[in-house]
Amino acid sequence: MYAQQFQLSGTVLNGQTPVKHATVYIENTLYKTITDEGGKFNFEALPKGSYKLIASAVGYSKTISKVEINGQHVVKNLSINKEIRQLNDVTIKDEHVEDRRKAESMNIEIVNQDFIQRNLGGSLMKSLERLPGIKTIGIGSGQSKPLIRGLGFNRVVVVDKGVKHEGQQWGADHGLEIDQFATGEIELIKGSASFIYGSDAIGGVIDILPVSIPPLNSIGGSVDLIAKSNNNLYGTSTNIYGRNKRWFFDSRFTYQNYGDYRVPTDQVFVYDYAVKLYQNHLRNTAGRETGIHFNTGYVGEKFRSVFYLSNTFAKSGFFANAHGLEPRRVNEDLHDSSNRDILHPYQSVNHFKLINRSSYQLPNQKIEFELGYQKNYRQEFSQYVNHGFMPSTYPATLPIPIDLEREFNKVVYSGNLRDRITINAHELSVGINAEVQTNDINGWSFLVPAFKQKTIGAFVYDKFKITDNLLLHGALRYDRGQINMFQYNDWFPSDITINGLVTQQNLQRAANLNRTFNSLVWSAGLNYNLEKFGLKFNLGKSFRMPIAKELGANGVNYHYFSYEKGNPNLSPEKSYQADLSLAWNDERWSVQLSPFYNYFPNYIYLNPTSEHDYAYGAGNQIFEYAQSSVQRFGGELQLKYEIFKNLSTQFLGEILQAKQLSGNKKGFTLPFSPPASALINLTYSPKTGRQLSNTYFSIDYRLTSKQDNIVPPEKKTPGYQIVNIQAGTKLSLYGNPLQLSLQVQNLFDTKYLNHTSFYRLIELPEAGRNLVLSLKIPFGK
Repeated sequence: MYAQQFQLSGTVLNGQTPVKHATVYIENTLYKTITDEGGKFNFEALPKGSYKLIASAVGYSKTISKVEINGQHVVKNLSINKEIRQLNDVTIKDEHVEDRRKAESMNIEIVNQDFIQRNLGGSLMKSLERLPGIKTIGIGSGQSKPLIRGLGFNRVVVVDKGVKHEGQQWGADHGLEIDQFATGEIELIKGSASFIYGSDAIGGVIDILPVSIPPLNSIGGSVDLIAKSNNNLYGTSTNIYGRNKRWFFDSRFTYQNYGDYRVPTDQVFVYDYAVKLYQNHLRNTAGRETGIHFNTGYVGEKFRSVFYLSNTFAKSGFFANAHGLEPRRVNEDLHDSSNRDILHPYQSVNHFKLINRSSYQLPNQKIEFELGYQKNYRQEFSQYVNHGFMPSTYPATLPIPIDLEREFNKVVYSGNLRDRITINAHELSVGINAEVQTNDINGWSFLVPAFKQKTIGAFVYDKFKITDNLLLHGALRYDRGQINMFQYNDWFPSDITINGLVTQQNLQRAANLNRTFNSLVWSAGLNYNLEKFGLKFNLGKSFRMPIAKELGANGVNYHYFSYEKGNPNLSPEKSYQADLSLAWNDERWSVQLSPFYNYFPNYIYLNPTSEHDYAYGAGNQIFEYAQSSVQRFGGELQLKYEIFKNLSTQFLGEILQAKQLSGNKKGFTLPFSPPASALINLTYSPKTGRQLSNTYFSIDYRLTSKQDNIVPPEKKTPGYQIVNIQAGTKLSLYGNPLQLSLQVQNLFDTKYLNHTSFYRLIELPEAGRNLVLSLKIPFGK
């Protein structure tokens, strides 16, 4: 006889709301079911007895209820409550930088504002100099220009918000007119990128991306405060932004003021003339800088258009004893009475820029364009010094101010149009770039003629995804450029002899010149990416148009105590290059090796001759622009290792070799070739609780080898070692993270010479110990 069996049913409820798909089971039995859409459950054929009925559901706490089955069907409703759980910390990793690197066959480094804040230097390029393969040509604390793998000046393109930045790139004393506080992410392309950016990108590219558009329905900003001990710099950069659904604005004002910077020596030699330094200060290297920025635009789902307006101004002195024809003609008592005044000689530079960037998103297609206007106004002031047949007394009738040594007034109009199309496995980009620039000159000293230049280029670039791991690249580009240089005659007469008779004429220093250049360049490459391994390879041809200085210079360069002469018959530079990158990324360590090779059939260089100029240069040695074939090779090595969870180390190494294969300097290297160097870093990042975050303590030990592979009149440079330390943290204040950064540069006040420094020729060491303190205070809603 079988035992009598009964039914158990009911509903699982959260308050009065039925809970569907909840699990209901009887403990220590095989009875188990799932509630239906109405939260109901049912068990049949239960014998008499006492049971524990359990119900659970995702997002709800478990409930247990006792049930007695004793001779009748039972209805039992169960009540469960929403479950509240404290989750463990979750780290969200932004991998867009790594994805960008994997998608390009070129060697790319990407840094953001946190990197700039952590490695803040006197200029943007000084802040980026920590990266392997990146160096600077500097003239002090506030002015520097980029070197990428030993190539600089007009061989490196700086792109700001999609438009090529056009200043006076040809001068070693001409820094970048870029406010480092107003930058977004910065992409550094090491190696030629002419197929995208055209002429001048033969050595590399520094692509400065705009700051991110403010978040939806927000208003806020930040205040940056900065101070430096070496040159007693103080400054601030204040940002205010706001946005509703579609419209936004973003503004910034930057101001910096600094005095003469200090070097760890009390005497330097300016071409064998001993110059005493007062309290180790490099007299007349003080300066001040301002930057005004305003961005505004419309952000739609498909269409976006943003205007960027900026005006940067800098006034800074030249080291008084290293400028002009006679370094001894310096009133040192006047200069040494204050280390913050700016006396003759000095430079004043103003760069105004207006850019519009717009884009329209279609299915599988994006159209982008940029329009830009720039005005670069640069003046160099110095006391009038006559030489050659220049009058001993400056004429009162001359319309040029008596202290205006040189003036350059460049106006640039730029336009870019690109169409990015995705067709199956192909990501196709086609585009056109055009630029018109006019550069007028003034001043009582002549070096480079006025000119007008027009360039236009078109390209097609395809990324072909063969598999998820393999990506092929191919590009073609055609460029055409024209430069018109204008005649220049001296404003003073010179004595010349014609048929035995001495007469006076205002001599012609530059003739009218019209040159047209064109070139077809190409690039091919691949990316192969596995989970831990990555390979990049790129081959290409690139080119560069000669600039006005190379074609038509004819005057004294007061910074080098030299007389420079251009060559109107120069052909455009061509370069063939190969880049390879091998990378391995593991959980606790990573390594990347990036060797390169490139060959120039006709590299343009400034060749020192045995002749001297007495008509204009007071006996200075004549340097003439010439061409030769050149080979260059080298590479960078990056190694990172996590010793413990909060302690890591890093090794950054680089080496470069260059050799001229023809010409008067056959067998020599190239000017400003950086020596091999390595940086060893140790970083401790402790956990500091809720109030403090992103805390770090870091030390850099840089070793630089001697550079005895030189091209005359360069001098050999001994090796050196310096130590830099950094520390920082973010402090939460009313929900806003205050960012505090501290650096000590050249900790041991080491006296050393930088081979790529502008002042290396006069044995001038780099700046001494420098304490840098910066504080970023954000605010907003």
